[in-house]
Amino acid sequence: MTKVIKKKKLRLLPFLIFIVSIAIIVFIVLVILDTKVKNIIITGNEVLTDDEIIKKAGLYSYPSFYKNLSNTIENDIKINKLVKSVDVNKKFYHIIEINIEEYEILYKKEQDGKYVLENGEEITLEQEVDYLIPRLINEIPSNKMKSFIKYFKRIDKNIREKISEIKYEPNDYDKDRFLLYMDDGNSVYLTITKFERLNYYNDVLPQLDGKKGILYLDSGNHFQIMQS
Repeated sequence: MTKVIKKKKLRLLPFLIFIVSIAIIVFIVLVILDTKVKNIIITGNEVLTDDEIIKKAGLYSYPSFYKNLSNTIENDIKINKLVKSVDVNKKFYHIIEINIEEYEILYKKEQDGKYVLENGEEITLEQEVDYLIPRLINEIPSNKMKSFIKYFKRIDKNIREKISEIKYEPNDYDKDRFLLYMDDGNSVYLTITKFERLNYYNDVLPQLDGKKGILYLDSGNHFQIMQS
């Protein structure tokens, strides 16, 4: 008896449907992954420009929205010493929101043109800051610097903007003594631990009756009128 061998028929249609489905899924995923950033919203920056932040974040050419992870963007921006913290959020319609917190700039060193931040870091800026910053016109001893920054940053920002120059000027009795030249023509002597007293500067001015002179806050509280 002859044995009949049945040939199996290949089911091509289900196989083709499977391949086409995989191809469609891959295409859709690739299209989604390649979707560009539509808008970038930056808030909180005062010194750094939007362009600087966008370039540092690698978003200048509005790349893929999905391929650029929030953590990666944050880490790229944090490289800048002026950045204290950064928070990146992705929103609907392919919008990226970047919130920046910058370190405060305390003063500018006249010797080398560097700006000193509230954390003691020194930076160089390509552009001028659009608000008034005091200038340090001489050197502060390294063993005094930490204390100076600690107490100087306790002065309110609106008062710091009234200081035009800072000079370290110790005498025989006080090695922590400073002379501050104010932009209104007055001068103030202060010791490091009494810097906060300067926050009352605006309250003192009316008592001077428009006279210019030197305000001694390092030892006592008295005003010496400038000789004409």
